[in-house]
Amino acid sequence: MSLDRRTFIESSAALSAIATLGAPHTSAAEPKSTVNFALVGLGSLSTNQIAPALQKTERAKLVGIVTGTPAKEKIWQDKYGIEQKNIYNYDNFDKLVDNDDIDVVYIVLPNSMHKEFTIRGAAAGKHVLCEKPMANSSADCQAMIDACHQHKRKLAVGYRCQFEPHHLHCRELARSQAFGALKAIEAGFGFKIGDPNQWRLKANMAGGGALMDVGIYALQACRFLTGEEPVAITAQETKTDPQKFAQVDETITWTMTTPSGVNCYCSTSYAFSGINRFNAYAENGQFGLNPAYSYEGIQGSSSKGPIKLPQIDQFATEMDDFAKCILEDHPSRVSGEEGLRDLLAIEAIYQSIRSGQRVNVKRIA
Repeated sequence: MSLDRRTFIESSAALSAIATLGAPHTSAAEPKSTVNFALVGLGSLSTNQIAPALQKTERAKLVGIVTGTPAKEKIWQDKYGIEQKNIYNYDNFDKLVDNDDIDVVYIVLPNSMHKEFTIRGAAAGKHVLCEKPMANSSADCQAMIDACHQHKRKLAVGYRCQFEPHHLHCRELARSQAFGALKAIEAGFGFKIGDPNQWRLKANMAGGGALMDVGIYALQACRFLTGEEPVAITAQETKTDPQKFAQVDETITWTMTTPSGVNCYCSTSYAFSGINRFNAYAENGQFGLNPAYSYEGIQGSSSKGPIKLPQIDQFATEMDDFAKCILEDHPSRVSGEEGLRDLLAIEAIYQSIRSGQRVNVKRIA
């Protein structure tokens, strides 16, 4: 190599190094540490629980909103510093495809809208966190899963209790057989519903009544504790107010068995308050939570004494976990398949009510 050529190469390398020192870091050199969320639907849950929780998260950040109520736009923009370009409505929702500021859409809409906006969100290149129940039917759940797979987007369902310390501790007691083999679970969740005109009492929007809304928590508790899917279900429905509950179920009780022989006795209702618990019975003891499914104040006990663990913001923990799944590129523990399994069991419950017979629960193909 000639001296002149060597001098040129060395001088060029030095200039390049100096330029690099003065240049800003690129996103490729500095991996993302947070995931940007947009809330789709600004009702009570988003307003009072999810948005405040996003102020406590470490990996998830509220940057966008989607609403069908224009009056809410300025309120949310001022309260959370949301940029105008990150505000959408249900008609221009698909334009999210051109917005790289938003990574996740959190669907917080009436149940009947979950399928549509999950599919549209995935098509727009966004990961999807969808409130429970995942959809009004198992077929809709499968369509949502397929859409997210097609567009290579992650899908999770809002099962916040799976991140709550008391629930996790009870699962460990069950799985480790701390009191011997699990034999039975009693679980229930209900409340007295108010406004007779709300969407939760309209079959086409809610897909069902108390079972879809809060009974799903009792179902989830049994599946979560045992780690098993129910084999067969027998269910009954009663109504004390046929006019108010003309379109949806008011009170349902059901029994179901698991492959290992655990018998589950469950109930849900829109007619009365005070049922918010699960109790698990094993060969040599018992454990449970009461209240079990509230946003805060979870309390538990076992044969060995009280279960006292930290109270957390369940929504914040849930969203941070999904953000971590995205950043580290692994599936969520509350995946779309988890939501589908619940709907398969729920459909068996409704089928048993209609037929008056014991119904086998379908499995994911």
